[in-house]
Amino acid sequence: MTDAASLLYDLKGKRVWVAGHKGMVGSALMRRLAEEDCTILTVDRGKLDLRRQDLVECWFNEHKPDAVILAAAKVGGIQANRSLPAEFLYDNLMIEANIINGAYQAGVGKLLFLGSSCIYPRDILVPISEEHLLTGPLETTNQCYAIAKIAGIKLCQAYQEQYQKNFISVMPTNLYGPGDNFHPEYSHVPAALLRRIHEAKMAKNKSVIVWGTGTPRREFLHVDDMADACVFLMKHYSEKGPINVGTGSDLAIADFVSVLQDVVGYHCAVEFNHEMPDGSPRKILDVSKINNLGWTAKIPIKDGLRKYYQWFLENIDHLRK
Repeated sequence: MTDAASLLYDLKGKRVWVAGHKGMVGSALMRRLAEEDCTILTVDRGKLDLRRQDLVECWFNEHKPDAVILAAAKVGGIQANRSLPAEFLYDNLMIEANIINGAYQAGVGKLLFLGSSCIYPRDILVPISEEHLLTGPLETTNQCYAIAKIAGIKLCQAYQEQYQKNFISVMPTNLYGPGDNFHPEYSHVPAALLRRIHEAKMAKNKSVIVWGTGTPRREFLHVDDMADACVFLMKHYSEKGPINVGTGSDLAIADFVSVLQDVVGYHCAVEFNHEMPDGSPRKILDVSKINNLGWTAKIPIKDGLRKYYQWFLENIDHLRK
């Protein structure tokens, strides 16, 4: 039998299903794939419940994609994960199981599954390499989401090992960019902080509240870089194990707030709410694997955040509905 790791992939002329095309990552993938000579397939959530196995299988049989990028997921920040653990575990398990198995049943040639850096143990030496998966306890604040994502990684590996399918898993670091969720309680760190600082500017507040201590360090990647990495990996990566995608650099949350204040153009006092959880003390990925393949992130953090804020301003009325 052919080793799946030797099967590099050409997108030219292929029918590529972007599952989750209206999310932040999915939207970026749509922009990036528009540069490729391929046909992009999409389906709205209202027309296909990805948690329903029978419906997903019918969709595969009708539309017959050659390749799949699985960006569909239930996502959110610390508060969302703490408030909705059942939904984060169930919804994500069902979505990924139905699509990965459906892709196998339909004979899909290549599948890329988007994981998350939260799959790695909470207390681990950094930078975090792919080999650190399942070597220690997870961060409790997003444990259910992480377990679901780990299941998706292992499912892709299982189909590679048992059926020689070219199904791969990609682990992005913290993402930001157009299409982000700016919900006041359920958003991720970049969106939550950007909105809070902007609203402080509009109200001329003397201070802004930031959850936690400000000391955790995080790595941030623009979603357009992430989409470019996904297309690169669709073409050039076919190994069984996951592969990290990030910038290879990080900064403390307190410093990230300062950069956002520069971008928004409003500097005020920062009050850290120590009663709220910090999450992992430090998360930065070892990206040597993807760098050695020939891909590196291109968008500097300050440039990316300026574009991010501009998009926020252009869409603010819609975001607040």
